[in-house]
Parts: sequence; structure tokens; C-alpha cells
Amino acid sequence: MNGKPTPRAAGEGTTRTRLDRGRGALGPALELVHTGRAPTRAVLTAELGVTRATAGAVAAELEALGLIRVDARPGAAAGSQGRPSHRLRVAEDGPVALAAQVHADGFRAALVGLGGRIVATTLGCEIVDADPAKVLGSVVDAGAQLLEQTGRYCVGAGLAVPSAVAEPEGTALNPLHLAWPAGAPVREIFAERIHAAGITGPAFAANDVNLAAIAEHRHGAGRGARDLLCVATGHRGVGGALVLNGRLHTGSSGLALEVGHLTVNPEGRPCHCGSRGCLDVEADPLAFLTAAGRDPGSEVSLLQEANDLIRDHYTDPAVSTATEALIDRLGLGLAGLVNILNPDRIILGGLHRTLLDADPERLRAVVADRSLWGQSGGVPILACTLDHNSLVGAAELAWQPVLDDPLAALTPQ
Repeated sequence: MNGKPTPRAAGEGTTRTRLDRGRGALGPALELVHTGRAPTRAVLTAELGVTRATAGAVAAELEALGLIRVDARPGAAAGSQGRPSHRLRVAEDGPVALAAQVHADGFRAALVGLGGRIVATTLGCEIVDADPAKVLGSVVDAGAQLLEQTGRYCVGAGLAVPSAVAEPEGTALNPLHLAWPAGAPVREIFAERIHAAGITGPAFAANDVNLAAIAEHRHGAGRGARDLLCVATGHRGVGGALVLNGRLHTGSSGLALEVGHLTVNPEGRPCHCGSRGCLDVEADPLAFLTAAGRDPGSEVSLLQEANDLIRDHYTDPAVSTATEALIDRLGLGLAGLVNILNPDRIILGGLHRTLLDADPERLRAVVADRSLWGQSGGVPILACTLDHNSLVGAAELAWQPVLDDPLAALTPQ
């Protein structure tokens, strides 16, 4: 369906009265189901701190909005006592957000439902024009085709870009690995293309690693962390993000955690920022291929080529030596971040996830040896678990107004 879902009444009489009392709980309730923290109505009741009847009315209203499904006849778990609670899940046929990602080796569009589930995705394009308007127009057109093919209602759109995005302007300040001009108004261009395509709802844009961190915190390896540090390679370069108490730490203007420009090798390669030996050029896919003595090919992306080389040829001395060198540089950077931020969990994405898989003990030992907090007990270092986590995170931007106020976002004005 292309139109906005028509809400159904959750009930009359006492049910409606309970809903009126619990209306402020609709958003928190939806977020609990969205993130998997309320799989049953009993858990929802406890998490919201409301009566069972009010929780039931809230769940019924979210179901009426087409956002969740309530299973009133679940089977009781083995060994359980008493009446089993109704199970809650996101509506698989419900609304979606349009997510778009641009990186050094191409771009992709996807439709993402509640729960971080990718409903449909386009094939990745491998050509990124120097004009951001052309690229964003192409990726929006691809997303619009997905919407037409699936017939889903779209709540809004989110864009992930490999650059710091300044707030509140929405400009890409340093798209270093794209041929785009610094300060390109990516949010404005993206919103114009979204609305020109006839797609309703708000449009947002943010840094790709920031969005990956949000997605992993809500749906992946970062679940349950209070202070989550995410460090990842894109197809080029290195980015970082910090989630504090469930909220992304963006700094005063959206530019926090530019970890790619930590110096990890003072005599190392010149960096695009003007310095030398930054994590950005010492621990990304191109740095790895160069250290392994391999010329980048043209058949696959740099990221895939580097990942495949480690996974398939780790016994090659040149590959293993290059892997160890990048692990040591990455570990040095992570240790500095641990000393400053004291996170309770670190998650790694892109090539860094592959480095962790290749020799987890070496990486953890470097971090522990170089960081004060690491020596006192260690910080868990885990691999990101979501495929296309920046796309899922871009969708989270568009879902946020619905999570904040489902009725306002979905009820016709």
C-alpha cells in the first residue's frame, strides 16, 4: 500500500479510557518492541510501569496503527506456570523507512522496517559522481522503485555518508574519500530529491559510522551497553562513534569522535587532513592492501578485497605480517580512546571486524597493554553483527519521529 495506513480504533469504553491514560507510553512501548526488549505484554507492562490493562490498550493501539502484532494465543514455555503472556512483535507487513548509503565505492538504497529488518535492497552501484546531486538523485530513484515494487508506506528517509555532517545545517564537511566539495548541503539535496520523487515524510542525513553505531546499539552487538564505542572502516578511511545511555554523542555541532585522525604512526603515511600517520590512512583497506604488497583490483571494492585477502590467504607471510601491523596500529588507537572515554564495550566494523576475527588475542592484548583501564580489567571488544548496519542506522533516523510519537507521525492531520 502506498497510502498512509488508516488507524483503527483500539477499542471503546474502558479500553479507550485506559489508552488515554497511557497515550504517553505509546512511543516508549513501540521502542521496546522495536529493539526487542519487550517480547511479551508482561515484559511491556513491567518496563513501562503501568497496569496490565493499560499495557494491553497501548499494545492494541500500536497494532491498530499497523506497527506491531499481538499474538493472543502463544504456546506456554516449557516449565512455565500460569497463563502465558501475549507475545509482541513488529508487523512484518507494516510501514518502512527508505535508507540510502553513499561510500567511496558506490551507493545503495534499501527499505527497512521496524526491528531493523531490511525488507528490500537494491544492488550496489559502483560509480559515485563528483556531483552529489546526481548521486543522491540516483539513489533516491532506486529507493522509489523499491517502494513502488513493494507497495509499502514510507515513514521517511535517512542518508548515510562517509563524512562528518555538521548540525544543524546538514552539510558534509569533509567527504575526503569522495570527489564532492567540502560543505556540500547533502541533507537539503537529499530532502529535495525525496520530495521530488513523491515520497512523504521527513528526510535526514548523518555520518555512516554514527549510524552504524546506533543500529548496532539497538539491534546488534551493542545491545545493553551503556557507553558504547564503535570504530569501523568504511570502504576507505576510519570512523568512530560513541553512544552514551542510548543516545549518540555528537558534540556541540555533530562533529564528535573523528577517530580516524588519531596519530598511531608519527612517521607514517601522509593523511588527507594534513597530518601524518593517522588511523585513517594506517588502518583502512587501502593501507592493508599496500602493506600486504597487493595492488588494488577493479572487480570488487577495496573493503571486500581486503577482507577476502585476510580470510582466504592468512597463511601467506605477507598477508599475516600486514594483518599484525594493522592490528597493532588499531590497538594503539583503541587504547587511547579507552583512556579518554572509558567505554563499557567496543564494537568493530568493516575491515576492523575482520582483523579482530583473525587474531582477537593480539588486538585485546595491545589494548590492555596500552590503556590504563584495560590493565585494570579489560574492555570487551566485539565484532559488529549487522549486515549493512549503516543502512539500518539511516533508517533509524527516519523511524525516530515515529518512535517519539506514533500517533502524531502516522495519524492524518
